[in-house]
Amino acid sequence: MNAAAVFWDIVPYVTIAILVVGTWWRYRYDKFGWTTRSSQLYESRLLRIGSPLFHFGILVVIFGHIIGLVIPESWTSAIGLSQEGYHIQAVALGSIAGIATLTGAGILVYRRRTKGPVFMATTWNDKLMYAVLILAIIAGLATTLIGSGLIGEEHNYRETVSVWFRSIFILQPDGEAMTLAPLSFQIHALIGMALFALWPFTRLVHAFSAPVAYLFRPYIVYRSRGDARPGAPIGSEPRRRGW
Repeated sequence: MNAAAVFWDIVPYVTIAILVVGTWWRYRYDKFGWTTRSSQLYESRLLRIGSPLFHFGILVVIFGHIIGLVIPESWTSAIGLSQEGYHIQAVALGSIAGIATLTGAGILVYRRRTKGPVFMATTWNDKLMYAVLILAIIAGLATTLIGSGLIGEEHNYRETVSVWFRSIFILQPDGEAMTLAPLSFQIHALIGMALFALWPFTRLVHAFSAPVAYLFRPYIVYRSRGDARPGAPIGSEPRRRGW
């Protein structure tokens, strides 16, 4: 086995160890720092544009990665989705989601650079995180263009990168499969692992405590305390209609 294959066998486990231990350490010793350090009070106009673009885009990107890396090609073929069909939808959705994510991240970075109070609240940790995150997005878009055949020769990453990715989690690492992938895919994987190694020590850690249950809880009913007059029944005051 060559050195490159050994590298792709070992580094993923180092990354996972840093991610798990680092997250435990952050939760154990920095619970009050487990936050995005919201800067909405300083500026909200650009945030209202950039944040949804980034967050909705990244959700689609994550979902696409799960399908492409976790689900074997034989499974999608079994349900009647041909490689060509999968390829077209992956390139189309991946490109749209990637551009939306990159645009949102660009707006957020621009906001941090140009709005004084937001810039003052930005740490070196934030700057490093944004740099690696944007590099990962750009590398992902590059692999989408290269793998699709629009630039260079088409490559089916589900025969190389996906095989390597799944092998890590069944404790049978197949670094040889990753060495067969084009350089652009290897660079994207390296930047991705660097991002996950940084994850526990940055504001990205808030993703592990996303209020998902909030989407499914019953709505809260707010009732008035009633008229200020003594003895007036609760909720008896006249109601205002609409806005």
